[in-house]
Amino acid sequence: MKPEVYPLLAAMGFVVTMVGFQLSRNLVLNPDVRINKNKRLMGVLENGEEGEKYAEHGLRRFLRTRPPEVMPTLNSFFSSSSSDQK
Repeated sequence: MKPEVYPLLAAMGFVVTMVGFQLSRNLVLNPDVRINKNKRLMGVLENGEEGEKYAEHGLRRFLRTRPPEVMPTLNSFFSSSSSDQK
């Protein structure tokens, strides 16, 4: 295999892993996905508590406390004026 192909394989492997994770997460945890026939017969679910638990997962709660910046140091460096940097 040519060495030029390795970055492409790494990117594709990452994407396939993320897709697999999201699909398995939805199959197992999403309250709207119902595989069991008994649950499908129930029609509309009125379980807001389960939906809230699915939507407000740990990563979202953690990120809510963080500033919405990817690189805060770099942002502050380029957004401050020249008089602020001295």
